[in-house]
Amino acid sequence: MQRALRLLEAVGSHAHGATAKQLARAAGLPLGTTYHLLRTLTHEGYLRREDGRFHYGASVDRIGHATDRQSDRSELRGRMEELRDELGAAVYYAVYEDGEVRVVDVASGAAQPQVEEWADFRATAHAHAIGLCLLSQLGAEERLDHLSRYRPAGLTPSTSDGVRAVLRRLELVRPTMPVLERQEYALGTVCAAVPITVGSVVATMAISLPLEHGDRLGPAAARLRSLVGAMFPVFPACAR
Repeated sequence: MQRALRLLEAVGSHAHGATAKQLARAAGLPLGTTYHLLRTLTHEGYLRREDGRFHYGASVDRIGHATDRQSDRSELRGRMEELRDELGAAVYYAVYEDGEVRVVDVASGAAQPQVEEWADFRATAHAHAIGLCLLSQLGAEERLDHLSRYRPAGLTPSTSDGVRAVLRRLELVRPTMPVLERQEYALGTVCAAVPITVGSVVATMAISLPLEHGDRLGPAAARLRSLVGAMFPVFPACAR
């Protein structure tokens, strides 16, 4: 592995590609070893050969994009922690991807505990603010598809039970406005989610509070909505 990495570094030092002999000299490797590693790296897509010279391949580009995504994810995480501290609530970022609800990240703390996932978030979108907010951004056919795969069931006395009841609930959601949920997923917890739609990304930023702080839910949700707009540049990359 060390030898392969040295070869990749050597390729990067030649703006217009390099021959096997040039790379062997630059990496301090025997020519036979160099040829063997170059064949492997080319087969795996890390290098490409053109006119006898080796250049970076598509797999290296994907590593670069992954680094960018990690940077974006770190930036998102930092902003979520700032929101957690300002709002005094656990903060969640989630997306609807390939027909599933996916919680990407959670910023919580001792004073801002996150909701315990006692029932699979993916299967209970009808009962929590995150899922309701994501479903509200879908078209009618996609909503029905999701609810046919994950039939709504009563989790608490406050949960909307049945497909028709959930669809009616979703029809009442106003675009761009927070979705509020009080003890529908878990007793003792209230939540709010703000819709985020950037291109084809369907996402939400959400918060949760203990029931005893339920009077803060509305103002905190309104504040979250006002702050989320400034975070839009990091959302598309972090959804992947």
